[in-house]
Amino acid sequence: MKNKIKVAVLMGGKSPEHEISVLSGQQVVKNLNKKKYEILPVVISKDGTKWQLTSVESILSLKNPINLKGTKTEIVIQNKKELTQESLSSEKGIDVVFIAIHGPFGEDGTIQDILEASEIPYTGSGILASSLGMDKAMFRKVMVAEKIDIPKYVVVDKNDKQNYIFESLGKPPYFVKPSDQGSSVGSSFVKTKKDLARALKIAFKYSDMVLVDEYIKGLEVTCAVIGNDKPIALPITEIHPLKGDFFDYESKYSGHGSEEITPARVSMSLTKKIQKLSIDVYKAIGCRGFGRVDFIIKNRKSPVVLEINTVPGLTSESLLPKAAKAAGINYPELLDTIIKYATEKN
Repeated sequence: MKNKIKVAVLMGGKSPEHEISVLSGQQVVKNLNKKKYEILPVVISKDGTKWQLTSVESILSLKNPINLKGTKTEIVIQNKKELTQESLSSEKGIDVVFIAIHGPFGEDGTIQDILEASEIPYTGSGILASSLGMDKAMFRKVMVAEKIDIPKYVVVDKNDKQNYIFESLGKPPYFVKPSDQGSSVGSSFVKTKKDLARALKIAFKYSDMVLVDEYIKGLEVTCAVIGNDKPIALPITEIHPLKGDFFDYESKYSGHGSEEITPARVSMSLTKKIQKLSIDVYKAIGCRGFGRVDFIIKNRKSPVVLEINTVPGLTSESLLPKAAKAAGINYPELLDTIIKYATEKN
C-alpha cells in the first residue's frame, strides 16, 4: 500500500485574523482525505513564538475560536507537542505544509520565507507574490503598471493632514483600510468629514500606512482563481452585506452577516471579463496555487479591482469553497488540488 502523504496544517499565528485562521485550519483538517493523508495540525500562538503540534481529534473538538477574538487568551490545545520553526522540517518527514494562516505572518511572505529556508513544499503563493498581495499600496502600484482599473486612492501615514485627503479625493464618502491587513480588519466606511478622524485612528491601530479610497457605489463581487502556470477562474460570487455598510469582518464571519450568490447574477460577457481580469491580476503578482480577487462593478458594467487574497478563507462560510462547489469541486477535491499545485513547485 502506498504511504500516505504527510501534511502539516499551519494555523493561528501572529495576526488579528488568528481565530479565523484556526477556523480555516480546522476545516482543512476535517476535509482532508484521511485515507490519502497523514495530517499533522500545528497551531501557532498569537505572539508567534509557540508552534504546537496536536492531533486531528484535538483540533476537531475545539470550541468556536471566534469567541476569543480581540483578547490575548490563547486557544487551549490538548495533546500538544512543542515545536520550533527549525524542528518542523524534521518532524516525521513532512511532505507538504498547508498554510491556513491569514493576514500578517501567514499571508505576507513571512511563513513562506521560513518554509523556503527549510526546503519544505507549501501551498499557495511564494514570498514575493505573498508580500505584494498583502501590501495593498504596492499591489496598487503593480495594478497601475499593468493598466488594470483600481479606485482612486491616497496612502497616508500618521503625520499626514486630513486636508491632503480632501484635496486628493474631494469630499467623502471614502473607504479607509490598513495597508497590510485582511478580512476587512481595521476598515471603515466614511460618510462625512467628521467620520474620517475616527476611521483613521482605527486603521492606524493595525498599520503605520493607511489607504483612503474613493467610494465606488456598485455591486461587490469576488472571483477565486486556482492553478500555477495555467490558472483557471472559478464562478464569480456577488456579495450583499446584511449587517453593515460593506463586507466587513462581522459580515464575513457572523452567521447570516451577508448574502452571497454564486454564480453572480451578471451577464455572461461581464462574467468572462471579470474572470479574465482575475487571472490577469493573479499572474501579474506571480500567484500560485490559489487566490481570490475582489472587485466593485462600477455603473453595472466596469469591474474595478480592490485587492487580492493570496490565502483566502477556508472556513465553512468562506467564498473559495463555495465557488469551487459551484464549479463542481467539493471541499476534499479542492484541498487535493491545492496540495497538488504545491508539490508542482519543486
